[in-house]
Amino acid sequence: MFECFRDGAGEVLERTEYLDDFDRFFGGDIRLFDKIERGQTFREQGSPSWEAFDSGDWAGALRLIEAERDSVAAYFRDLAGRGLVFRRLRIVELPVTPYLQWEMNSFRLRSELGERIRVLDAREIADLERGGPLPEVVVLGNAVMYAVIYDEELKGAGARRFTDPGQIAATITEFEALYRRGEEFAEFFTREIAPLEPPTVR
Repeated sequence: MFECFRDGAGEVLERTEYLDDFDRFFGGDIRLFDKIERGQTFREQGSPSWEAFDSGDWAGALRLIEAERDSVAAYFRDLAGRGLVFRRLRIVELPVTPYLQWEMNSFRLRSELGERIRVLDAREIADLERGGPLPEVVVLGNAVMYAVIYDEELKGAGARRFTDPGQIAATITEFEALYRRGEEFAEFFTREIAPLEPPTVR
């Protein structure tokens, strides 16, 4: 699966180029936004909640997530008004990392407000990762898709861009096959995340 992303294929975009390109297509006439996330730890500099989490202020991180409720709700109202569906598949290794514990609390809000999130245990895709982990993929309609690139500090550094219609159609089909295997977010959160003690940030 996702063979078109192997071996460094695609047009490499620096971070600013990627964000500009993403915004251009995202603001266009698309009806589908699919995302696969595979990494277990990232640095989300610029996110007040993540920065509170990273500094060890777990209660503050949760408060700052909740403080975003109105803006996140407005975002998903806008998507719904455009007829745009946002589906996210989160690949998770257990036990979860501190970062994932934080992220899942952020996703809880987004799930409540309209994002369609499913979670898939990494052990279930071991056969697909013999040649390396699945890519971090973003698909915008039938127009463009990206394999997101991260630097050595695990910060977003850009993406590899793909526009071939056949590759995009194949990736959407492959995404949907994995998405169907995923667990609904609320069930996963209740079982695996809600009972956890506050994470320890090293």
